[in-house]
Amino acid sequence: MTPRQPPQQDFLTGQLLIAMPNMGDSHFERSVVLICSHDVDHAMGVIVNKRIDDVDFTDLLTQLDISPSPNAQYTDVFLGGPVQTERGLVLHTLDYEADKTVRLSDELALTATREILADIGGTEPERPAPSQYLLAIGHAGWGPGQLEQEIAMNAWLHCDVDNALIFNGAHDDTWTGALAKLGVTSAMLSKEWASVRDTGQPLN
Repeated sequence: MTPRQPPQQDFLTGQLLIAMPNMGDSHFERSVVLICSHDVDHAMGVIVNKRIDDVDFTDLLTQLDISPSPNAQYTDVFLGGPVQTERGLVLHTLDYEADKTVRLSDELALTATREILADIGGTEPERPAPSQYLLAIGHAGWGPGQLEQEIAMNAWLHCDVDNALIFNGAHDDTWTGALAKLGVTSAMLSKEWASVRDTGQPLN
C-alpha cells in the first residue's frame, strides 16, 4: 500500500505580506514585509517600508571601523523588524553575490555581512555594490504555525514580490501600492474589516 502523502502546505517565501487595518502590533502597522524564509518550523521576513529617520548609515559604518564614502550619507536605514535589532542585513538584487549571500528568488537575495556594508558605503569596496538594495536593522520572526494563524485571523494579505515596492525608498504609498497589486484599496479594506468586526465572521 502506498503511504498517504501529507497535504502540501503553501509557504510564502519570496512573497510580500501586507498588514491589514486590524493589525494590533504597532511594529507592523501599515507594513509591507518581504518573507525571506518560511517552513513548518518558522517564518522570517524583513519590513521594507519603515525608514528610521534618526539612524545614520555613516555612523553605522564608523562603528564598524569602516571609513564611509561621501555618498554613504544618502543611504537610508530601515527597521526590518523587532527581532535582533542590533544586527543589520541587506536585501538586494542579484548583481551582487558573496559567499554568505542567500538567494530568495530569481531577482532578490539577502546578505548579512560587514563586507556588503563596506561595499555599499565604504571608501575601499572589494566589489561593486548591488544596483538596488535596502539596508535594514532587525527582522521579523514567527514561530511554528504563528504566521499561518495570523493570516487566518485576517491580519495579513500577501502578494507577489515587486522590486519597485521594495526599493522605492519607503515612500508613503508603499503600503497602498502593495494593496493595489491585489486590486484593493485601504478604503475597501476598512469597510470590510468594519463588517468583520460587527458580524464576527472572517473574510474569505
